[in-house]
Amino acid sequence: MFDLFKEQTNCYTPLAEKMRPTCLEDFYGQEKLIGKNSSLRKMIFNDTLFSMIFWGPPGVGKTTLAKIIASETNSAFLELSAVTQGVKEIKEIIEIAKFNKLENKKTIVFVDEIHRFNKAQQDAFLPFVEKGDIILIGATTENPSFEVNQALLSRSKVYVLERLKEEDIINILKRVLTKEEYLHIKIDEEVLLMIANYSNGDARVALNTLENIIEYVPLKKNRKYIKKENIKSFFENKTYLYDKNGEEHYNFISALHKSMRNSEPDSALYYLARMLEAGEDPLYIGRRLIRFASEDIGLANPDALVQATNAYAAAMYNGMPECNVNLAQAVVYLSVSPKSNSLYEAYNKAKLDAINTPNLKVPLHLRNAITNLDKELGVGKGYCYAHETENKITNMTTMPEELKNHKYYEPTNIGKEKNIKAVLENIEKIRKEQE
Repeated sequence: MFDLFKEQTNCYTPLAEKMRPTCLEDFYGQEKLIGKNSSLRKMIFNDTLFSMIFWGPPGVGKTTLAKIIASETNSAFLELSAVTQGVKEIKEIIEIAKFNKLENKKTIVFVDEIHRFNKAQQDAFLPFVEKGDIILIGATTENPSFEVNQALLSRSKVYVLERLKEEDIINILKRVLTKEEYLHIKIDEEVLLMIANYSNGDARVALNTLENIIEYVPLKKNRKYIKKENIKSFFENKTYLYDKNGEEHYNFISALHKSMRNSEPDSALYYLARMLEAGEDPLYIGRRLIRFASEDIGLANPDALVQATNAYAAAMYNGMPECNVNLAQAVVYLSVSPKSNSLYEAYNKAKLDAINTPNLKVPLHLRNAITNLDKELGVGKGYCYAHETENKITNMTTMPEELKNHKYYEPTNIGKEKNIKAVLENIEKIRKEQE
């Protein structure tokens, strides 16, 4: 395997890199993906490769699995980092891949953090994927549905890699201790459990932590004994399992939204706190609350929108940490408010008609007759001025003729919306009386 852009040096190699598995038998975790009867495992052993996207959190084996696939299928392995390389390097890789194809050798092009490539860079792979010049394997921590071009996504199979289980991390750590250079080290099982818990399912974090602990503990009589009481300081500042620019960002805002929708203020407060304490932008949360107020409450409680917009303004004026209680007030208020998605449904129905009837004209009687020609053509003719009627309501049709029986807004009997429903029913009664 050859990495075109990686410097070949004899400098220090981190433990996580030294312990990188080179075959499926040494690869821990992802049983659903590469278990004995899995389709991906069969594809590797049958050497029937196609382009794919590995989606999962850091340190779960995306790069390692790509390298193993190349090794098991005797394919050339060329690696790109979307952080540091661009179209120029892509073209160089493609030329190498074309040469390999002439030699009847497959080329796997692995793109780490493929979501960081822009549209033009991602598009650069398309013709070569289609012609079979390369087998593209992209790795991403972001939802590929949002971050990878649909054209490229449609030509790839997405595989989801899950956060490693505690037992997988412990097995990875124990494997280190079987290596000759680490046989002089003895570690309490409790310490391994602490490292596994601290790592949040990230093998790289676990191995780096183990390496630091090994360096920290002094050598005594050519041996190292690592006990819980010796290494407490390594676990005092556990990081939050939250990435405000990554997948957890969407998971937590979704959990907040659905907790409020289900009228559960305690759950909603928990997810709010998780986001704010991890550094989420309070104004982002404020914008989501404003959306929620209309989407899930609407006219069942019109004050919900006022509460949400005021919370956003308070967050803008106060900033963190002072605005946390402003947002908490809005979250609880929205959670306990009566719920209705009638406005949300109404707009979606109107949107669908708008998309499907782009050529419908505004009825002539609703247009303004600006010129004499307009009047001759009947523009404005038949318009009824509502203020000239007793109830300020006419039986004039305002919908285009083709849509005259279409109904969008259907209020519920929840909260203040039941009053609106009664008003609409009265309006309809007055119109029928005028027929």
